[in-house]
Amino acid sequence: MPDSIVIIPTYNEKENIERMIRKVFSLPHDFHILIIDDGSPDGTQNIVKQLQLEYTDKLFIEERAGKQGLGTAYIHGFKWSIAHQYDYIFEMDADFSHNPDDLLKLRQACIDGADAVIGSRYINGVNVVNWPMSRVLMSYFASVYVRFITGIDVRDATAGFMCYKRKVLETIQLNKVKFVGYAFQIEMKYTTIKHGFKLVEVPIIFTDRTLGTSKMSTSIFREAFFGVIQMKINSIFRKYPEG
Repeated sequence: MPDSIVIIPTYNEKENIERMIRKVFSLPHDFHILIIDDGSPDGTQNIVKQLQLEYTDKLFIEERAGKQGLGTAYIHGFKWSIAHQYDYIFEMDADFSHNPDDLLKLRQACIDGADAVIGSRYINGVNVVNWPMSRVLMSYFASVYVRFITGIDVRDATAGFMCYKRKVLETIQLNKVKFVGYAFQIEMKYTTIKHGFKLVEVPIIFTDRTLGTSKMSTSIFREAFFGVIQMKINSIFRKYPEG
């Protein structure tokens, strides 16, 4: 059985999803794909189901009723992937802001000894294309803020391009992950480190979507800003057994 699964949450991604699926399946490693669709009104899920006829036993979809948040989509995908015994479990956006070719780079970093790997926009300067300067600054200084509050040495704490070894996700008690938006990514990295796992950042170039609509909102940033403080306080009273 292939060892790698790429989890891609979707909501109204009909412009991107077929190209993304075909690109991942064209890579020189046998990745499987799990789509978590939150009831896309644009019919994203129907495109995936049609492609399942072509990519039998390697393309999967889990459908949920309505938008339930990015974090809950990934938790759902993590549990599904653990149950199906994949060794390397990836997070990736559907909109090509993450280059699928970099899946190979993240997987190799895990093979080389990392327990979890971040596709990092900020480990080698600022590698972001097509974002307005205001958003670049907000994202960059969000990671500075996370380092200041939590003390973890992660340059891109809000990154959504990740690879986890299965043992990490089996260890960190996914039911205790509280946040659903931007703060979810921060909480996952913080919890991974607190459990004693080795988290590595590898440089990527992030390119903003050219098709479809961004899901970012001020409420997501608000959750992240206040959530980091709450997460740090809660961690004082929580035990993190080493993985």
